[in-house]
Amino acid sequence: MRAQEQILHRIDQHTTSDEDRLGFRRDLLINALDIDHARPFLQPDITAQQWNRHRWDSHAGPEEYGRNYLWFAVHKILDHRSGSAGRAVNKLTELAWLFGRDDVVTAMNSAAYPMYGAPKITVFADGLGWPLHSLAHDPDWRDAFIRMAAGLPCSPDGCVRGCEE
Repeated sequence: MRAQEQILHRIDQHTTSDEDRLGFRRDLLINALDIDHARPFLQPDITAQQWNRHRWDSHAGPEEYGRNYLWFAVHKILDHRSGSAGRAVNKLTELAWLFGRDDVVTAMNSAAYPMYGAPKITVFADGLGWPLHSLAHDPDWRDAFIRMAAGLPCSPDGCVRGCEE
């Protein structure tokens, strides 16, 4: 994990740029702050105990949050939800940065976006050693995602939901 001061600096960078207009990256980074560093972003009466329960959407920590959010991202991609998928790419990019994985961030930034960010999500999962195939129990789901990660429509017969748009 990055140091608290590095996280605060990154939050400031996002605040002054257009790359995080809706604040999703910033919100993820705030979760990584301890109560003392997060205090300026929180309600004044929140206690350390409440903060620790609330952050990471009540998951045990950033890794558990990331693994669950990865599953969410894959579902949004397979559901052809461009807004949610784009937000997921941004949040997972920030999570890779938070873990100190600049190599993964660079690879994600270099990967193509088509098919709702499936190539970027695959780079994230592979880079962190979180294989996506372990998330899939349904071979049709797995095949659709593999196709999308390769920049192809979800179905070899063509997509009726918008892959080709």
